[in-house]
Formats: sequence, C-alpha cells, structure tokens
Amino acid sequence: MSVNILLDNMSRDHLKHDNGQPARLFSAMRGRLRQVAASLQAAVRFRHISRRDPRPPDWFVDKSNQDEATENRENPAPTCWGHRIVVNPSLPSHYKWLMVVSLAVLYNVIFVLGRAVFWELNNASPPLWWTLDYLCDVIYILDTLIRSHEGYLEQGLLVTDPHKLRMHYFQSKKWRTDVLSLLPTDIVYCWWPPYNCYVKVPCPVIIRLNRLFRMPRLWEWFERTETDTNYPNVFRICKVVLAILVLIHWNACLYFAISYAIGFGTDNWVYNLNGTVNSTLMRQYIYSFYWSTLTLTTIGETPVPENDAEYLFVVADFLAGVLIFATIVGNIGSMISNMNVARVDFQNRMDGVKQYMAFRKVGRELEGRVIRWFAYTWAESGALDEERVLSALPDKLKAEIAIRVHLETLRKVRIFQDCEPGLLEALVLKLRLQVFSPGDYICRKGDVGKEMYIVKRGRLQVVADDGKTVLATLGAGSVFGEVSVLDIAGNRTGNRRTANVRSLGYSDLFCLAKEDLLVALADYPEARATLIERGCQLLRKDGLLDEDAFKKARERQESMTDSLKRLESSVENLQTRLARLLAEFTASQAKLKQRLTRVEHTDRPTRNDESNETLTVPRARKRLRSFEARRCSPATESRHKTM
Repeated sequence: MSVNILLDNMSRDHLKHDNGQPARLFSAMRGRLRQVAASLQAAVRFRHISRRDPRPPDWFVDKSNQDEATENRENPAPTCWGHRIVVNPSLPSHYKWLMVVSLAVLYNVIFVLGRAVFWELNNASPPLWWTLDYLCDVIYILDTLIRSHEGYLEQGLLVTDPHKLRMHYFQSKKWRTDVLSLLPTDIVYCWWPPYNCYVKVPCPVIIRLNRLFRMPRLWEWFERTETDTNYPNVFRICKVVLAILVLIHWNACLYFAISYAIGFGTDNWVYNLNGTVNSTLMRQYIYSFYWSTLTLTTIGETPVPENDAEYLFVVADFLAGVLIFATIVGNIGSMISNMNVARVDFQNRMDGVKQYMAFRKVGRELEGRVIRWFAYTWAESGALDEERVLSALPDKLKAEIAIRVHLETLRKVRIFQDCEPGLLEALVLKLRLQVFSPGDYICRKGDVGKEMYIVKRGRLQVVADDGKTVLATLGAGSVFGEVSVLDIAGNRTGNRRTANVRSLGYSDLFCLAKEDLLVALADYPEARATLIERGCQLLRKDGLLDEDAFKKARERQESMTDSLKRLESSVENLQTRLARLLAEFTASQAKLKQRLTRVEHTDRPTRNDESNETLTVPRARKRLRSFEARRCSPATESRHKTM
C-alpha cells in the first residue's frame, strides 16, 4: 500500500508539469511498478505464512488467546512505580513480615500508654523513643502497601492482578483500621512538645493511641503461628500469659493516672509520691503493677478506697477481674488438659486391659508382659494411632505422607526393587506397623504364610525347633516371608513357613498381607510377572522350586489364557454376525414396508369401484331382504314362548 501511494503521488506531481505522450509513458511505467510491488508483497506474505505452524490452530485455544490478548489490551496490568506488587500470604517471607509488624504493634501497645502515664519513662531517652516511634510508623506504611496487595483465592486460584487485589482490599474493612492507625496525629507536637512532661499526666505521647488500631495484624500473626507450630497448646498458653500481662499493665497505668487526678498522697488508697524511693520510676511502676495484679486476680488485700471515684474504679476492676480472669483461667485449664489428652486416653485403655486381665485371671507373668508392652509403645510412639490421625486427610495427601515415611523401607525388599513407582505407592498404603515383645514368635515353622514382614527396628532370631539353637539374626531392614505372599506354583514348602522367627527384644515390624499384595498386582500384570520371576529365582537358589510343577502350572495358565483369548475372539465374531443379521433384517423390513405401501396404493381404486356397484343395487332387492327378515321374526318369537 505504501508503494502504491508513493507512485500515485509521483504521477500526480509529474502530470502537473507534463502532458500528452510522456504522461502516457509514465502511466504505463507506473502500472508496471505496481505489478512488481504487488508481487513482492505477495512473496513476503507467503513467506510469513510458510513460517507458521502448518497444523490448524485449536479453536478453543485460539479463542482463549484472543480473549486474553483483548483483555490485556483493554486492561493493561497495573503497576506501582513501574513494578507489579503481588504478595503471596502463604510464603514464609510473609509470615516473617507479620512477625516484624507484630513487634511494632506490641511496642505501641506497651509503651504508648506507659509513656503517657509515667513521665519518668517518657523523659528517660527521647532520641530512642523518637527513633522507635517513627520506625514503627515506617513499618505501618509498608505494611499498608503490602496488605493492599495480598493475594486471595478465587475459585481455588491465587489472584495476582494488582488492580483486583486493591479493589478487594478496599471492599473489605481492613483499610479503615489501617488508615486510622496512620493518621498523622503527631502534628499536635507542634503545639504540645512531647518531651517536656514533668509530674504531669497524660504526656503528649497519648496522641499516638491511634497506632493501636493495627492490632488485627498481631492477631493474624498469632493465628498463623498457632497453625504452623508443632506445639500449639504451649503457644496458646504463652499467648494467654501475654494477654494477662498486657491487661495488668494497662490497669496499672490507669491506677497511676487516677492517683495523679485525685492527688498523690492525699489518702491511703492513691500512690504516695513523697520520698526519694517512691519518686523513682522503678518503684512507681512496680507498685502500680503489684496493685493491679492483686485487684484483677482478686487475691490478697488492697488499700481500702476512701472516696466515690476510688470505689467506682475498684468495683470496675473487680468485675473485670472476675469476668476476664475467670475466662482466662478456664482457657488455661482446658489447654493443659488438652496437652495430656493423649496420655489420658492411653492410660484409660491400659487400665481397661488391666481390669480385663484381673477379671479373667490370666496370670502375673502375662500381665507383666502386657504392661511392659504398653510402656514400650508409649515411650516409642506415644501410642499414636496412625489410621485415626490420618483419617481426616484426603487420599492423595495420605498417600504422600505414607510414601515419605515407608517408601525407602519397601525398596529394601529384593523382589520389589526396580518395580513401577505406581505399584510401590499402592503397596506403601497397605503396610501395617506391628510391635512384638521380647520372646514373641513372629512365625513358626509349618504355619501358612499369609503375610511378609519388614524389620523397622529391633533384632530377630531364627531359631531351630528346640527354641535354643540360633540359626541367624535379623536386624533393621531385613525381610522374610516375601516368597509366600506371591503364591508361586511349584513351591516345595507349599507356602508354609520354613523356620521359626522370634523377637529378641522389642521389635517394630511392617506387615504386608497377601490379599493386599494381590489386589495391588491386579492392576499391574507386568509387575506381577516380574515379581513371580524374582520369587522363582529365590526358590531356585534355595532348591525349593519344583520345576515340573511350575512348568505345568505355567502351561495350564497359558492354555487358559489362550482359551480365554479364543473365547473373546469367538464372542467378537458372534457380535459381528449378529450386527450383520440385524442390518439385513432392518433392510428387508424396510423393503417389505415399501411393497405394502405400493400394494395399498394400487388396491385403493378397486375398492372405490366396488362401493359404486353397491350403491346401484335395485331397491326391490332390498325390500325382498326386509320381507324375509320379518317372516323369520314371528317364528323365532313363537319358539321362545314354547320354551
């Protein structure tokens, strides 16, 4: 297009100056140049098309890409000073930032009211307070920026669009408390100097009380920590103790402020500021904290109030102590009981077993073994019921936990080495932990093998029939009974145990049942064949495989497999023939319907002719028929009368 426009302009300029034959020559040359430009543009277009993917684009993907491109053109990604700010609340860095904000909030919770009441504390180090105050303000500002860009879940996906994040932030009530906590109340310092407070309550720092509106971030950090920690009950107790100390601190500040309002030393109830010791900051705060503790906890004796204001304050403190501290003490009691709930449940189960053994009179020796087994179970695992604990999780997470815990143990089994990961994941969910006491027999010679065992912890002995001769010792990672669960044809032992295995001390073993293994192998036929081959190698090594029986069983299985295949092929042939017959029947039925339709059409004129002939029957014939009918009627009536 640009080449054609250029040629048109050139031709117009040239025609303004020349006319006649030169103009016609130039127009011919211009047409030729246009043809060359069009051919060049077509070549370039063809080259671009040839570079594209020869396959046609998927309609759905192409449509979604077009919609996304259109949306991006209409709504470009918002930025903040050229940077896209998106905060993922689930990252550890966000948790650490919450901890920093919580420290800033806790500083304001404790020191704003404390410095506003105890002037000695406010005047102790003005540069330090100045630095900490405005450092906390900077943290508040950054936290507001981060909080307005915190991601949230929408339809299970984390929203990362900054514009949506800000809209979500302003639609909630969070921005109100954030704005209130950032109001520049420090402007009042221009008329009320902050560090010229002597024997005066409150000090100018009281104007920073709006910084306490940021306390929801402190609660958020508490909730995150309680969720992430492995000791939630201990953390809850620490949180309650911190709340108690803060309440006592605030009440101590109120007591000192009321003493100032009434007058220091005017009666026995208020604080007495006279004397070198009482005028120090340490004595002022410790005495106020002591009085607040006695009043809120309602223990000990406090000075008796002497005027109405003092009585009202003490009554309010008593009511607050009864309500608040009763709730706090109750929560602490429930937390402590929850910390021992596992021990209490375990003790109840052990007491039930002990009562049963005493009722049935099982004997002191067996009773002692059972009690020692309970003690070992509690010492090693805390009587943890894995199935009950993991029952609340979905199957996917349960499988991942089981894989992390048991997969390495399962890979130690020789017949399971180099197996498919899917099979190992299916088997790892079938493992069951069993604990054996000293002297317990895991299996005896001649027993039918229905499970295999993997030693997790402890030592086992393979003993002879006399129970004294030790043939071998098994340690952690040892496996036995793996061949019996495969049910290999030709096994000379007939899937029976060939030795006695006894626990030397307390032993933890993983058990895999034969039924669970066969159910898992049903979905992995290739892995089943591989496992049977490895089991045969182990049996051949020990000389326990009957080759003839194994070959006959394999031939029988192969013949059965061939017969099944032939049966399947015959069934398929029958289905094909049945489908062909159905098609032929349908076609013949359609042809028959067509023939009947043609016959009906040809028979319709004949019926019309017959109806016309019937209409032309003489009336005399009709009269004759009616006369014969009347003659027959009297005869029938007389016959009925005779009867």
